[in-house]
Amino acid sequence: MPDPRSPSAPQAPAVAPAPAVPPTPPVALSALLAREDLGLRRIAGPAGSDTVIRWAHTSEMSDPYPYLLGGELLLTAGVHVPDPAAGPDAPSLAGDAAGRLREYFDAYVSRIVAAGGAALGFGLAPVHDRVPPELVAACDAHGLPLLEVPPRTTFSGVARAVWQLMAQARLAELRRVTEAQQSLAAAAARPDPVPAVLRQLAQRVGGLAVLYGPEGTELARTGRIPDASTTGSASGRGASGDASPEGPTATSAGGATGTPGAARASTTAGALDDTPANPSAGTPADPHAGGTGSADARLAATPAEAALAELAGVVRPWEGAGAASPRPSSATDTVGGVHLAAYALGSGQGFVLGVAAPRRDPGDHTIASVASVLLSLLTGEQQSGSGAARSAALVRLLLGAAPEAVAPLLGGERWTVVHACRTGEGPAPDAVTATALGAALGSALVDVEGDVVRVLVPGDRVPAEQPGWTCGVGAPAGPDAWTTADTQAARALARARATRTALVRHGERPALADLLPAGDAEAHALALLAPVAGTPALTETLRAWLSLHGSWDRTAVALSVHRNTVRQRIARCSALLEADLDDPDVRMELWFALRSG
Repeated sequence: MPDPRSPSAPQAPAVAPAPAVPPTPPVALSALLAREDLGLRRIAGPAGSDTVIRWAHTSEMSDPYPYLLGGELLLTAGVHVPDPAAGPDAPSLAGDAAGRLREYFDAYVSRIVAAGGAALGFGLAPVHDRVPPELVAACDAHGLPLLEVPPRTTFSGVARAVWQLMAQARLAELRRVTEAQQSLAAAAARPDPVPAVLRQLAQRVGGLAVLYGPEGTELARTGRIPDASTTGSASGRGASGDASPEGPTATSAGGATGTPGAARASTTAGALDDTPANPSAGTPADPHAGGTGSADARLAATPAEAALAELAGVVRPWEGAGAASPRPSSATDTVGGVHLAAYALGSGQGFVLGVAAPRRDPGDHTIASVASVLLSLLTGEQQSGSGAARSAALVRLLLGAAPEAVAPLLGGERWTVVHACRTGEGPAPDAVTATALGAALGSALVDVEGDVVRVLVPGDRVPAEQPGWTCGVGAPAGPDAWTTADTQAARALARARATRTALVRHGERPALADLLPAGDAEAHALALLAPVAGTPALTETLRAWLSLHGSWDRTAVALSVHRNTVRQRIARCSALLEADLDDPDVRMELWFALRSG
């Protein structure tokens, strides 16, 4: 039985497998040939191809197929080439010497192509003083670029040059992605954020960016479909791993990839037919952009535009889809040399971002993903009912409405105020970290003030400890008591910081004050605390000191002052009140007054 790894054994058709792509950008073969220090020369294979190299590998095996991953520049000195004059060296080869070499190199090159090899480099000296013409003919026949490596150039030098070019490409990619992220973020802060983000995305990828609505209508677009005459063919790009010849490739939220198949067939038709047949009937208007698409306009679109709209249908969620039929988060395809991509926006409203570009450069997917995240935030906030209700509540408050009147717009009558600060040393919380904390607590009503984040949580939710945060929680209250709840949360946070506790809640147990008429308790408190009432610093220091059982150090931490300052203030309170603050009865009476005042 012949060895399946032998070049003379019957071989399967030369179908190149998908290369195992490394986490580095590929290197164009032309860039390697341009290195004068290497002196490489292309002597066979397609001269005008856009061949890319993903790594360099040296092998003197007569059949390197089992050892290749795909995308390699295979380097060999020809040690494995049999002596055509010695029959026993190649028992499976027949005919004259030249015929033997032709047969050997044809099998050798076909196996490299079948393994997905990108190019072959043949080193001159010490084994061969020239590249065998039979190898040149075989590479031309199979379309494999063949490079002549001069004697002065080592294979290690070639491999080093490949990695240097990869590092340069990676650096350029990171710089390009960083600049794109900055420009997209700046666009999102403009008064017209959605068109601005689309415009910036189209400029960065050199193509077209489209926002599709929940019904498949085209809400906004910028840029243009690239001219097919300036792009490579779809089949040519697919050969280098940039596109799949079997149709669009979808990526789910979990990262799995595959061809949508039936899902694509069932949704793309709907993507073309969801808009009203009568354009005058109108389509849902987008508050961010003026342009809308109709069915008639969709039918008049170019093939690439129509394919992009169909691709958007692959990722768009549809009513009734459940766990048994998950939708991918993104999908890609190539039509007429134009590279297409669709991204489902995470707002959950059915919006889809479509991108068409003349090429698929490293970093394009990252740039488009950043744009999709920004558009998800923009469309989600403005289109969601809760976002609209919060906007309405803010407008009414600014126009003079009472909190009691706008509370129903926020989704409830009773709310809990939470104050939080970062645990330990670190930068002050920004809007992103504050929003993340609010999401963890179950609320989008977040305010950042200095190093404290205030969150208004629905009253039916019980705030829990949050990793990395120190929290103070007030008692659930209606709109008329929100100010009191805010004060409670601030005091609870001060106590939590002083005691190094992750979360402290304001107590709701019945107190002595509940046994007396509110007016009498308040009058007694005002009379007792009158000597220090005119100095808020003294009152707050006394309150914190009593709540922390007379601890100087903890009170200093809670108030962010020095412990000597606490001692001076308490001594001043004792003098003004003419009371012995070491007496537990005096402390109890003062605490009662502070809670009632």
